[in-house]
Amino acid sequence: MGKGSLLAAGLRPLVDLVYPPRCPLCGTAVVDQGGLCGDCFGTLEILGEPACTLCRRPLASAQAARQDTCFACRADPPRHAGIFAATLYNDASRRLLLSFKHGGKIALAGLMARLIGARLPDPSPGDVPLLVPVPLHRWRIWQRGYNQSALLARELARQGRGELMVDALVRRKATRSLGGLGREEREAMLAGAIAANPARARRIAGRSVILVDDVLTSGATSNACIDALLSAGASEVRVACFARVVDGLGVGREGAGGTGEGPGWRRNGPEHTTPEAMKTPGAT
Repeated sequence: MGKGSLLAAGLRPLVDLVYPPRCPLCGTAVVDQGGLCGDCFGTLEILGEPACTLCRRPLASAQAARQDTCFACRADPPRHAGIFAATLYNDASRRLLLSFKHGGKIALAGLMARLIGARLPDPSPGDVPLLVPVPLHRWRIWQRGYNQSALLARELARQGRGELMVDALVRRKATRSLGGLGREEREAMLAGAIAANPARARRIAGRSVILVDDVLTSGATSNACIDALLSAGASEVRVACFARVVDGLGVGREGAGGTGEGPGWRRNGPEHTTPEAMKTPGAT
């Protein structure tokens, strides 16, 4: 344990005394700072099995017995090498994301990264991946004060999930909020906006990359990042995120995505064809 970790551990009782640990969703007292209470944790929707080996979309048992990838991935093979989402986007994950992303509660990064890390495979000793956050334009960073994806990537690096490279990608032009836009509109908005950092190209070449984001909706932003990383010579790119929107699958009480027919997703929301995340400011 480093000096910083020892100091943090020593100060924790004082911090807990001044700021008693509370669940960030309901305010109930909890054991540790940044943790959820049992009831609120139970409202998060976690992906189950069987699921597509690439996009992790749930598969019916009979379908899974025939193939391990979904129809969408077979019909249009993705350029990524897999998606690892901590949760399905629902009311609970939405509230955490808004508090973290727009409410300035950056302490949530640890909790969210732990949930993401639990979904990631352990890195191979000879192939430690690069952890690359989805970039923000400098104007957006100045407005918000931080890049939420970079905070998640930093926490994943602390967990030993890879090597952090926070500036592997650059956002070359500012784009307005993508919330409320459809897939084609998002892709048009992002055309030429994201590129690999020329100063990092040599370190990216030949490396496995985990692209880190807070929420995955249409995939337009992720695809732009993946294209830039593969063009820079990355051997493969996987996507890790806290919450993922999947059209037609059941999510939260606000109807963020409809009812799910596949196993591994709880059916607790009304059918709705327009994911709530598509209306969330800054959703990628």
